Amino acid sequence: MAFTRKNEEAVSPVIGVILMVAITVILAAVIAAFVFGMAGNIQKTKVVAATLSRPNSSYVIVTYQGGQDAASLQGLGFTVNGANATAQSSSAGVSPTSATTTGIFATGSSIPIGASFTLTASSNANVEVLGMFSDGSSQVIVQNTI
Repeated sequence: MAFTRKNEEAVSPVIGVILMVAITVILAAVIAAFVFGMAGNIQKTKVVAATLSRPNSSYVIVTYQGGQDAASLQGLGFTVNGANATAQSSSAGVSPTSATTTGIFATGSSIPIGASFTLTASSNANVEVLGMFSDGSSQVIVQNTI
């Protein structure tokens, strides 16, 4: 009686390698789907700039510097020390600039803002300028304590 011997030692390592490769591919696909799915929620930062100055204790002057996304700027909002502030028609010797064809404000235009605040020469004002854009987004353009 002849005995035939089967060599089954190679089957287990091959199946193990195939399973490890399959698990790695599935894990990579799940991670990629998660990462690329989250990327859809990230908004692009708009590029516009402004500077702040304070000529006296009653007004803060915002000087609009323009930027790459200036044409999509729809408006500006202001807060001084957490209180809403409004653009003044004419104060501190500076008048707001009217709209231009390239955006709502001309580059280099100054906007005096005021609110129900009075500061002494030694106290600081925390000023924040918020830009509203045509795509419905908004972002802080400049924030500084002056």
